[in-house]
Amino acid sequence: MFQERTGVGLDVHARSIVAAGIDAVTGELHRRRLVPQPDVVLDWLKDLPGPVAVSYEAGPTGYELYRRLTAAGYRCVIAAPSRLVRPSSDRVKTDARDAMLLARLLRMDELVAVRVPTPEQESARDLVRAREDTRAELMAARHRVSKLLLRHGHLYSGGATWTGKHHHWLGTISFPSRGTQAAYEAAREELDFALARRNRLESAIIEVANDSEFSSTTRNLACLRGISTLTAFALAVEIGDWDRFTGSSIGAYLGLVPSEYSSGESRRQGGITKSGNTHVRRLLIESAWHHKAVYRVGTVLQQRWDQAPPAARTRAHLGNQRLHRRWKNFSARSKPHNVANVAIARELAGWCWSLATLET
Repeated sequence: MFQERTGVGLDVHARSIVAAGIDAVTGELHRRRLVPQPDVVLDWLKDLPGPVAVSYEAGPTGYELYRRLTAAGYRCVIAAPSRLVRPSSDRVKTDARDAMLLARLLRMDELVAVRVPTPEQESARDLVRAREDTRAELMAARHRVSKLLLRHGHLYSGGATWTGKHHHWLGTISFPSRGTQAAYEAAREELDFALARRNRLESAIIEVANDSEFSSTTRNLACLRGISTLTAFALAVEIGDWDRFTGSSIGAYLGLVPSEYSSGESRRQGGITKSGNTHVRRLLIESAWHHKAVYRVGTVLQQRWDQAPPAARTRAHLGNQRLHRRWKNFSARSKPHNVANVAIARELAGWCWSLATLET
């Protein structure tokens, strides 16, 4: 509940901060445009009637201001931008109006706060997202190389692509045209750099996953089919605090539930909402495909089981069996594969929650 005397809203940008404060006793408004430095913000807050609570929207400026305000003794709420209550007729959007809106919603306790990671958790998240960005760059580089070759009549037919044998084949290709050869060498160079960068980041992730606060959760999640150490660590880092969810609510948080358009007695459902963390949703959807094949505990899965506690192995085994049965039921009912896979991913999210919150 809002118990402070003054509620402050900050519209934070890279080069400026517009501040608005409302004194709950006198009703006085305090406005100021500040430079984006925590010390300057703290100096301005000291002149306001206390106690003071502060709010600003989550955004690209990160959490450093939040940490400085909290360390100075101020209650700070970082609001989820997508959950701000704004009148439908309010179409004038300025920095000053946004700051005042935040101050008013803070006083009314109408702000939905985001979870603020610790510096260690933010560091792990930076590592995971760097690997995700590199993965996308590697896919784009491979696409450019393969399509350049295809335009000039070179098609690989020696088996799986992007293996050692395939890379050796790429090195044997040359073009008589100097321009095409230069373009091909540049594309190959970008491919090699992206591959080396991805491998380096994956090695760093495995090293951190084996010795960090996420190690236990990572080992538990890796007991499920389709979730390797890299995927498990990414899920553990991106979700962070699993206790804020339940087995059924985590699917809605990740946008894996159907959208709904209802009015009166009419109820229509559409595609999934696709809200929440896009990275986690993609990982779960990709992992769900692995549960379609016949369930057997292979060598790789057994190795991951050996690193986890018995309770996690037992629960994961039940989850793997259940998800495979669900795939069989969907196939028997001739459900479209994409629709079935999203449903499996939604249930897989619940099993991940169960393992992440498991007390061992």
